This record gives sequence, C-alpha cells and structure tokens, in this order.
Amino acid sequence: MTHVPALASGGANVTAISITVGLIFIIGAVISVVVWSYFGLQSHRADAVAMAEYRKLAEEAVANQQELRTELAKLTEHVRAVEQLMRDVG
Repeated sequence: MTHVPALASGGANVTAISITVGLIFIIGAVISVVVWSYFGLQSHRADAVAMAEYRKLAEEAVANQQELRTELAKLTEHVRAVEQLMRDVG
C-alpha cells in the first residue's frame, strides 16, 4: 500500500471544498439579489400608490377651484347689480 487516498492520509480535497464554498456563495448572492429586488419593488409600488393619491387630490383641488371661480363670478355680478342700483338711487 504505497498509494493512500488524500482524505485517508489526513489531507483535504481542495477542489471539493472550493466548489462547495463557491456554490454556497453563489446561492447566497442570488438570495440577496432576490430579497433586495423584492423590497425595491415594494417601495416602487408604495410610491405609485402615493402618487395616485396625490394625483386624485390635485384633480379634486382643480375641480373645487373651478367651482369657487364660478361662485365668485356669480357674486361679482350680484355686487355689480347692487352697485348699479345704488348709483341709480343715489
């Protein structure tokens, strides 16, 4: 028995260890990228929801502003009519 396998002689199989460590590293990196992408997607979804709410709020503000302008125009006409009536009387 002059030839003894590396593991039986107390040596380590460097190739097997490096492949195992490399696979663990790659799997860990893939899991990290997937988790990072997932939370990035959730952040974008939350931003999209907030932006939709702001857009809706802006549309409501514009509609309310238009309604207020219409009411102000009516009041202006009433004030003009009262002023005209006061000029005619006085």
